[in-house]
Amino acid sequence: MSLQARLDAFKADFEAGKPPYNVPRTVIDIVHRATAELIASGAAQRARKAGDVSPAFALRDPDGNIVSSVDLLKRGPLVLSFYRGVWCPYCNMELQALEAAKPEFDKYGASLVAISPQTAPNSRKSVRQNRLSFPILSDVKGQVGDAFGLRLHLPDYLVELYKQLKNDLPTFNDDPSWTLPMPARYVIGQDGLILYSEVNPDYTRRPEPEDMIAVLQQAAAVKA
Repeated sequence: MSLQARLDAFKADFEAGKPPYNVPRTVIDIVHRATAELIASGAAQRARKAGDVSPAFALRDPDGNIVSSVDLLKRGPLVLSFYRGVWCPYCNMELQALEAAKPEFDKYGASLVAISPQTAPNSRKSVRQNRLSFPILSDVKGQVGDAFGLRLHLPDYLVELYKQLKNDLPTFNDDPSWTLPMPARYVIGQDGLILYSEVNPDYTRRPEPEDMIAVLQQAAAVKA
């Protein structure tokens, strides 16, 4: 089953209020409103895209080690996923799919990392629960997400909903700002140029990991 098919199946059950979710329709309507407003805002079109220069970053992994994009790109291309947090089931399914595709990325010398505003303990939990062999880097205060044009302030009505659902982003992220990155996937070439970008204001939509393979193949062919 493709990643998007898995996401669609989960979404159908979740929005139908099936156990164990049992989510009332009012919650679904609020989330749909927020997604529609974000799409209409055009924020995704203003984010970094293919052909742009990627912002450089140096962030800590869950063990406190600094991971630098400059160092990673010396080894090969970089596959980068912006991850909302351990609390997001859609993000977790995406990480699992990326882990399954990692052996293919490895063939082209590509590094794979995810970036999240969440704290290191939550990233360790994400790595453990999703059985990841690649790191989730802590983007403190969402600075790297902001550099990519992905950082969003949640509208007040969505903040209130998150509070009702005990989705405490200030605690998860150690940041009082109630911000999140739009989910995004990038492939960055060794020269720092973005070769592939997919930024979706609808967090239930994610590109297939296999889409990265063709880009990595092309990058390898050019280098050869």
